[in-house]
This record gives sequence, C-alpha cells and structure tokens, in this order.
Amino acid sequence: MIAILDYGAGNLRSVENALAALGAEYCLVRDPEGLRAARKIILPGVGHFGHMISSLDAMGVREPLREAIRAGVPFLGICLGLQALFSGSEEAPEAAGLGFLQERVQRFPATARVPQMGWNRLEPVRESRLLAGTPPGCYVYFAHSYYAPVTSATAAVSTYTVPFTALLEDGSVFGVQFHPEKSGAVGLRILRNFVEL
Repeated sequence: MIAILDYGAGNLRSVENALAALGAEYCLVRDPEGLRAARKIILPGVGHFGHMISSLDAMGVREPLREAIRAGVPFLGICLGLQALFSGSEEAPEAAGLGFLQERVQRFPATARVPQMGWNRLEPVRESRLLAGTPPGCYVYFAHSYYAPVTSATAAVSTYTVPFTALLEDGSVFGVQFHPEKSGAVGLRILRNFVEL
C-alpha cells in the first residue's frame, strides 16, 4: 500500500486521482502508525515551506518519516515534498528540513518572473528509474518560486534563469520539483515507474 502523507497540501486530490487512474492502491496517512505500515510513501506539497514543516511537526510525523526513509521505504516527494528533503529553504530560514541533502533551497533570482508556472523541459544528467520509458527532452508542469540546487543526487535538471534539480534519485529516495499528476502522459509514466518499483 502506498501512503500519501496528508498534511493538508492543495494538490492532494490530483495525486489521488492520478494514482487511481493507474490502478494503484493507496491510502491517506496522517499519523506515525500509518507511515510505519507503508510500503511506499508519497509526500505531495504546494505552498509555503515553513507551513509544511510546521504541519509535519504538529502531526508528529517528522521522525517517523525520517526513520522510514532511512529504512529504505521508497519515498517520492512532489514539488514542496522534494524541497523538504533538503536542510532548509530561503523561504523559511527558521524551519529545518528533513536534512537528507545538506544544501538549501533557494529563491529564483530577482530578475526571474516568479512563480515559474508552466511547462519546462527535463534534461537527464544520469540514468533514473523514474524516467524509464519517457521520451528524451520531455516536458513536465512546474509551479514554484524556489528551487533546489543541483547536487550529487540530481538525476535531471531544468533551467529557469538558472539550472535546478527537477528530479532527484538517491537509492530509494526520489523527488520531483514538477507536478507529475498535472504533466499528462509523461507524468503518469513517472508515477507508474514509482508505483512499480
């Protein structure tokens, strides 16, 4: 069973709809017990970094989530869910992220029109299980004002005034800055690849 961590994110229903379209079994989880029973975990996210982190803490799921990820339970962070994997974000300097990656999420330069909303091209930098079966140079849908820097875990980048991590993969930890649930056939294929890991 795939656990969707429900902290009140606005894109929850569209993620549910995409998984249902794939025939995947999932449930909404709001407590540590649900996370401990999960075979896979999805953390969807939209909105403010600090709000997401404070919601995870208020629910008491930060450490159970970290424990599950460390134990090798496949994890997929979507948009803000990817950013949560980092040590923190310029959007909420006082809020500590999950800390699986030590870099910090940054705001796009002042010259950039934010948020970046729309389609952008994925540029793979190494092989990724999430991208299996997707066409080269495919486009996916983004909606964000902050970005994760390119790191050793980056599997694909996109560029919006600066190159940034569009998809990361590190063992059983996956993250996508874009919204696969809003990215048509390509997005569904990426979600299917995670479901079928």
